[in-house]
Amino acid sequence: MVHVRLFGLFRLDSGLKELYAEVESVKELYPILLAEARKRRPETTVTARDIDGCVVLVNGKQSKKSARLCDGDEVMLMSPVCGG
Repeated sequence: MVHVRLFGLFRLDSGLKELYAEVESVKELYPILLAEARKRRPETTVTARDIDGCVVLVNGKQSKKSARLCDGDEVMLMSPVCGG
């Protein structure tokens, strides 16, 4: 089981803070995250493209979306922020 924590605009728009999932890669999380976001907040505008644009950290280290995951890993997804 992988612990997933969400941050930034993705978290605000979807209403998701965290969840647990049985997956083998970060990419496998996408449909699970979208389904859960729509379940919690049907009016959400979050898409797979939004998730794909997130910065991914696995166990505190920046990682690729193709990264393999192991039982007990913590995945953090942070949507990019801009401003000035």
